Amino acid sequence: MAIIKVQKGTKDILPAEMPLWHFMETKAQEIFTKYGAKEIRTPIFEATELFARGVGDTTDIVNKEMYTFEKSDRSLTLRPENTAGVVRAFIENGMHRLSAPVKLWYKGPMFRYERPQAGRQRQFHQVGIEVFGIKQPTADAEVILMAVNYLKALGLNDLTVELNSLGCPNCREEFKTRLKAVIKPYLANLCEDCQSRYDKNPLRLLDCKSTECQEIFAKPEIQEVIHGDFICEECADHFEKLKNYLDALGIKYERNRLLVRGLDYYNRTVFEIKSNSLGSQNAVCGGGRYDSLVKNLGGEDTPAIGFAMGMERLASLIGEKTEEKLKAYVVSNNTLEAVKLTEELRNNGITAEFDLTNKKFVKQLEKASKVADYAVILGEDEISGNQVTVKNLNTSEQKTIKKEEIFNLLR
Repeated sequence: MAIIKVQKGTKDILPAEMPLWHFMETKAQEIFTKYGAKEIRTPIFEATELFARGVGDTTDIVNKEMYTFEKSDRSLTLRPENTAGVVRAFIENGMHRLSAPVKLWYKGPMFRYERPQAGRQRQFHQVGIEVFGIKQPTADAEVILMAVNYLKALGLNDLTVELNSLGCPNCREEFKTRLKAVIKPYLANLCEDCQSRYDKNPLRLLDCKSTECQEIFAKPEIQEVIHGDFICEECADHFEKLKNYLDALGIKYERNRLLVRGLDYYNRTVFEIKSNSLGSQNAVCGGGRYDSLVKNLGGEDTPAIGFAMGMERLASLIGEKTEEKLKAYVVSNNTLEAVKLTEELRNNGITAEFDLTNKKFVKQLEKASKVADYAVILGEDEISGNQVTVKNLNTSEQKTIKKEEIFNLLR
């Protein structure tokens, strides 16, 4: 009978890999909690309309990459990203009534039907932050600081922070008009995606990775528009203050005027953090401000900013983490006494196992040396004397002690 294999674009996370994943998750909780963020967990599937309205129906995610299915006359979608879901939860649960800022962090699987690539699968995992209620650039600076400090806590230091400002909807319209005018003579030479984006969302043209399109966008007249100061005075002031905060915090950054991010809901600040240790797919964090999204999804007008990181890419940069050994392995041919002592150790907060198959004594010791720091030997003499022999498997030192002393010794 043929073996049923894991689906393309998905991956088993095996026990040997879990120490690395636990490390990433634990550091997220440690770092984000320091900034007052609370964890939130939203459903893996949502109404399809949430992503069409939130992510934007002109994005590749909504047009090409969502796992959508019909159930009882409803259209449901596996979440392709988590910002829209967190915003939905923020609105539905009345979190706007909480004192601002409301800081929420999450971790979990996302789903996109796209070509699998290094560090990205069709089922992948993200960790991220969403901060609601603050329109000032202090929130932008703190969100970027959280991202940088989380990456540093993971041991990643070879990083580049890229910044841009998309401006507000009003001042952005002028830029779109000028950009379309200067690109129009080359429209027939752009890729199919860019031709579609030209009318629906011209800013997304700058996000294209096609070599041919990038060559066109590099033309002097197009670069002149891209590098022009199109944002209004208020948006420019917001961006300058953000850069001042980052300078004061010692966060190095670069201005990237081509940085627009792939989703429709962004305004003003957008940013990416890139690792110089990866190849062309080198972004490990992306985020920005989305001040209109809460209102667009039916909530009160609430400014917001956040970021997300792909955990598979983070894992590829961090490398392996050694699996933590058991504290104790009970070695005994008296299975009943071994069961009892092992459970007593566990009840006292000590990780422990014993041999379920009652192998020969020497085989049990061999197993103990591979999986535990200590062998707790329970032979006939130890049982009759209410004692145990404890062997340090790292130094080979051993001693016999009263049974009740084992708990304090191993703790």
